[in-house]
Amino acid sequence: MRMGRIRATLVAMGLLGLAVVAFSQGFGRFRGFSSDAPESEFPANAEFHFLRVEYQDNRGGGFGGGFRQVSRRGRASGWWAQDWPDADEHFTKGVQRLTRIDAGNPQHVSLKDEKLFDYPWIYATQTGYWDLSDQETSQLREYLLRGGFIMTDDFWDQNGPQEWEVFTEAMNRVLPGQPINDIGLDDSVMHVLYDIQQKDLMFIPGSRHLGGDGRVYQPPGTKSAWKAMYDPENRMVVSVNFDTDIGDAWEFADVPYYPEAMTTLAYHYGINYLMYAITH
Repeated sequence: MRMGRIRATLVAMGLLGLAVVAFSQGFGRFRGFSSDAPESEFPANAEFHFLRVEYQDNRGGGFGGGFRQVSRRGRASGWWAQDWPDADEHFTKGVQRLTRIDAGNPQHVSLKDEKLFDYPWIYATQTGYWDLSDQETSQLREYLLRGGFIMTDDFWDQNGPQEWEVFTEAMNRVLPGQPINDIGLDDSVMHVLYDIQQKDLMFIPGSRHLGGDGRVYQPPGTKSAWKAMYDPENRMVVSVNFDTDIGDAWEFADVPYYPEAMTTLAYHYGINYLMYAITH
């Protein structure tokens, strides 16, 4: 089982003895837009790679099925790519600075690809728009039951319940009978590295939620939720970040107008999910 070997290797390297180091913003660079992946700043070979999953969506692969701007530097087709590659690279840089994890260049592969099983932790955004095929749900189920972990992010109920319903319909096919519950503050995922407390269960804004006055404007009718799904052994295998936008907090970690406290909190969540995935 490849995933089990990866986790064992990471733990054996001493990842539980993390060294939290000084972390500052300003590590991103503006390099223009591209329909192809920009040149990576990270090593090609490493023990951990951020893995963004590509999936079939219900919006025709983005706007009309063509390429669209998904970040300041990236253009791609499909909602799976929102915030790529900026969010992926910025989070990877944070992992390098805040932990002893040997982190390399971020990757993205299809949910149908067997390469999925080479990665213990994967990320999916805009999951209110996915339209998973039977093959995708079957492979995601196998991935999770073999010890994988998926972080889901950036889907909303501000225009009604449809995005939540799309997400839950797919996950009911992936893990039949497994509920989606609030993450308790005493859950180990909330303390595996950073202590996440009641005050941290707050709205993390997208760049579109920032006003010119520096204030954060949460969309009416939304209520941020931090939920999860567990496997039959009661191990968390799906983190569900609803009505919040961790990906944008990573993507805009290098700009002065994005609230530093929100970026810091987004790193705390992401790194806690990652550390839980490779140590539990």
